Amino acid sequence: MRALQQALQVEADRGFIDLKGRQTCFSSFVVQQLQLRPQDLPAEALQRLLDLSAGFQAYGELPLARRQSLVRTARERLHALRQAQQPVLAVAPPRLRLVSNSTAAGKAPNSASLNADTPLSEVRGVGPKTASRLAQLGLLLVRDLVHYYPRDYLDYANLVRINGLKPGTTATIVATVRRSHAFASPRNPNLSILELHLIDCTGRIKVTRFFAGQRFSSPGWLQSQQRLFPVGATVAVSGLVKETPYGPAFQDPLMEVLESPQAPVRSETIGRLLPVYGLTEGLGADRLRQVVEAVIPLVSSWPDPLPEALRRSQKLMGRSEALTQIHGPSGQEQLQASRRRLVFDEFLLLQLGLAQRRRQLSLRPAPPLALPPGGEGLVQKFLTILPFGLTGAQQRVLAEIRADLARPQPMARLVQGDVGSGKTVVALASLLTAIEAGCQGALMAPTEVLAEQHYRKLAEWLPQLHVTSALLTGSTPAPRRRQLLQDLVNGQLQLLVGTHALLEDPVQFDRLGLVVVDEQHRFGVRQRNRLLAKGLQPHLLTMTATPIPRTLALSLHGDLDVSQIDELPPGRQPIRTSMVKGSQRQRGYELIREQVALGQRAYVVLPLVEESEKLELRSAVEVHRQLSEEEFPDLAVGLLHGRLSSAEKQAAIGAFASGQTQVLVSTTVVEVGVDVPEASVMVIEHAERFGLAQLHQLRGRVGRGAAASYCLLINDSSNVLARQRLEVLVRTSDGFEIAEMDLRLRGPGQVLGTRQSGLPDLALASLTEDGTVLEEARDVARQITAADPELRQHQGLAHALAEQRRRQMDQAARLN
Repeated sequence: MRALQQALQVEADRGFIDLKGRQTCFSSFVVQQLQLRPQDLPAEALQRLLDLSAGFQAYGELPLARRQSLVRTARERLHALRQAQQPVLAVAPPRLRLVSNSTAAGKAPNSASLNADTPLSEVRGVGPKTASRLAQLGLLLVRDLVHYYPRDYLDYANLVRINGLKPGTTATIVATVRRSHAFASPRNPNLSILELHLIDCTGRIKVTRFFAGQRFSSPGWLQSQQRLFPVGATVAVSGLVKETPYGPAFQDPLMEVLESPQAPVRSETIGRLLPVYGLTEGLGADRLRQVVEAVIPLVSSWPDPLPEALRRSQKLMGRSEALTQIHGPSGQEQLQASRRRLVFDEFLLLQLGLAQRRRQLSLRPAPPLALPPGGEGLVQKFLTILPFGLTGAQQRVLAEIRADLARPQPMARLVQGDVGSGKTVVALASLLTAIEAGCQGALMAPTEVLAEQHYRKLAEWLPQLHVTSALLTGSTPAPRRRQLLQDLVNGQLQLLVGTHALLEDPVQFDRLGLVVVDEQHRFGVRQRNRLLAKGLQPHLLTMTATPIPRTLALSLHGDLDVSQIDELPPGRQPIRTSMVKGSQRQRGYELIREQVALGQRAYVVLPLVEESEKLELRSAVEVHRQLSEEEFPDLAVGLLHGRLSSAEKQAAIGAFASGQTQVLVSTTVVEVGVDVPEASVMVIEHAERFGLAQLHQLRGRVGRGAAASYCLLINDSSNVLARQRLEVLVRTSDGFEIAEMDLRLRGPGQVLGTRQSGLPDLALASLTEDGTVLEEARDVARQITAADPELRQHQGLAHALAEQRRRQMDQAARLN
């Protein structure tokens, strides 16, 4: 193109004479060069070059005017083609000079007299009203406010040109005022509007600000607003970009006129990352930011609990800088670095606390529960009367438990196993080990249904082993309870199965050696410890069929050893799971009828017991009536829910297990503990109302026999996220994958239940997003505990840990 343009220029300069060269004339040279065109040109551009080539072939015969026109056309087309072939260079974002916001230090002239434990009411600028409103957020001391981290940030540091604005995002532009107009609204005399038309090198945009109040409607005030933003002035604008019929626009943004395009911005918000805090009534965002800015300079004098060598090895910024940057970040990199440091501190204190709890437990003496040498023990007799053999995973976990029981230190072990993996058999073998060693055992379950299920299963085997057992729940009659407690305290009762009733003060053991807690995530740490306190120092075995993701397990159960039963008994059939709409409900009913005809049974599970005025959901009572009267009048349909008495629940489960009822309509009471091998179909109504782990538990009630089993999830929700969650369940039966997804989608509080008292109190860290930092903190905690278990050489960490425990106790006291 360059050679052609030079030739065309020379031809024009010489008067369009078809200049003769050494080898060829001008027109022949042009035709040759046009034939060397690139092959990947667009069709339209290619055709234009072909037309030019045809024109120049007759160039020598054309009159002067036609020659001039052809040369001019050739130069224009070649220039356009070159422009199209060159990549478009993006315009760099605007530059904005910011005044350092370290000047906030000057806003706390009395900072020398303040410290971390100073009441906020004594901070200058914080009056009684503001202090009382801060107290509503639990902020009483300077320390509380400094650790009240922002929940989000407005990214006004996102500097863009006008053509780079995206609706729904926050951004800052630097532009020139092209038009300024302030006027009273024609529809509302109490509303005034300022409209600015701004322009930069990439485009134009309209910015609108609204002023409510009659005082803003006077002509003098409107003219003063126009004078503030004169035409030609450079303006910095920060705000939320909204979509309008005329393209992206700012509404009510933050604006500042710059003295010159290179002048710094005086505003403390424009062009910065602006923290967003949780608020309460009467406390605005700007006011809270002012109070935080007043106390932040104090953190520079606070000691750092982490030694400098540890900070360097983990590439962590100092704690004072991290606290300053988390409340007023100077950029995204500094924000991420400060957050990583503070998250690391939270996880490190959590892991150190768990390590110390574990160490204190290991220092206590516990009775070693070793089997007597020689002879056929209770465990061996138990294994011989079982109608099946243990899987390899069950044998491995049982060996780990028995090795722990033989030590003089108390066992603290968590057994995880998917639904139907045989945890109960392993727990009973462990309890028999304790009983054979001359101790008593306790098995605690979260619900009466599950406790009674366990007891019935044990009642099949224990009489053959001459082991005495009993069941204690809230429904146990008073005479039976008195006799049971008497037998327990004098040692005649060897194994007690029960619910929370085991925690009551009258329940006293003669010599409690092993405590087994089933579905342990339903119990808080304090409840678990209360049962342990009923023995001198009994061993602890906890079980769960709800797979716990690794990050959650490290946070909740870092003081426990973990065993995994990762093998299902042979002969178990995979459960075929599918998702259908409510209009396809008949498919489920047809499947139930087919399976009942083959001698199988079915569950229909609902989220509600009775109809609700607020929720348009099918209820267990209504569906039981419909199925028994309309769909299956020839079948026996049972009903089970939490409002039934214990005897009614047992009667419903017993009738279903024996085959007297073929279909059981139930709420989530059947989630755990109901074991009916003949059940092969489960229909779950309003499946979107349940958590993934809960649905996995429910699904585990079928597929416990040798027959093929089915689970139908009925979902009428239009929510895309709800559908994605259920598709995970359809795709996989891996409990750990399901639990990880449940944790990611719903968070730890929802997965475990908001009342789970063992859930760590994390102000900034996320168990779903900060797993890597958790692993790093756990490794550091192990190293520190191994070298300095009493934290004598880490006084900063010891003080931080003690302070955290004090705050937790204060919070518990306030709740009480």
